[in-house]
Amino acid sequence: MQNDTQPLNDMLISKSLSAADYVPTLDAMLSRTLARINLKKQNQRTPDELWIVDHNDVYTLGQAGKEEHILQRTDTPIIKTDRGGQVTWHGHGQLVIYWLFDLNSLGWSVRHLVSHAEQAIEDVVNDCLHSSPSSRDNISAHARRDAPGVYLYAESPVTNMADDADGMPASSDSLDDKIMLGKIASLGFKIKHGFSYHGIAINLDCDLSAFNAINPCGYAGMQMLRLSDFVAMQTDSEQKESETQTTQQISDTLNYKIVTQKLIDNIAKRHAGLIELRAIAPK
Repeated sequence: MQNDTQPLNDMLISKSLSAADYVPTLDAMLSRTLARINLKKQNQRTPDELWIVDHNDVYTLGQAGKEEHILQRTDTPIIKTDRGGQVTWHGHGQLVIYWLFDLNSLGWSVRHLVSHAEQAIEDVVNDCLHSSPSSRDNISAHARRDAPGVYLYAESPVTNMADDADGMPASSDSLDDKIMLGKIASLGFKIKHGFSYHGIAINLDCDLSAFNAINPCGYAGMQMLRLSDFVAMQTDSEQKESETQTTQQISDTLNYKIVTQKLIDNIAKRHAGLIELRAIAPK
């Protein structure tokens, strides 16, 4: 497991972990959170942390998770953990980011944390969908108030046919006018004495068959999606080859590293107060 730490601003750092086993990562995350809580009791504020993790294959079951949502046992370990939510899968090709934030110092409620997480994912996924060479303008990412996470929606034929008074295609912020395709990102947090840990998971180019053994996040029949099925993304080998290309050539094609950096940048701006919350997602 490799560890690379970078400062993002005066009060936020990022830490990257590759090929990380779940239990030691969870233990380290909890240990760091407890240490920060103790330091705050001594009036010492510590920088918040984003942990960018490439996990080895694992199923995790949330604190109130029900075993019934595990449909079949495989060789992949199943770990009971202390986050919110039901069962999910983590593995290679999925971007996991843990948010070790001091919510009280930020002035954030738990609802703020969840909404910032969902909206950061919305921003980045929509940017990827709409600005790549294989742009999918009819598909967009949205959070739901009644089901945590981020989902992909397609414009319904009725919406596409409707025109407004100026003859331009009608648009609507209501999800009632869209067709849900499935879920692309999940989230689950734990709050301890005002400090958050755990976080978000976005399917980039992972093998989605791992989700067949569970009811993802406790939803039977939930279709899980990955970004690489909607935009062109480099494979690991292609990404290594592209490292010898010019910056312009690399920037024209999405890969795991580029999407990760987009999300880190968005979260860092939110942490610094440079991106404000939009209205909460509709039900």
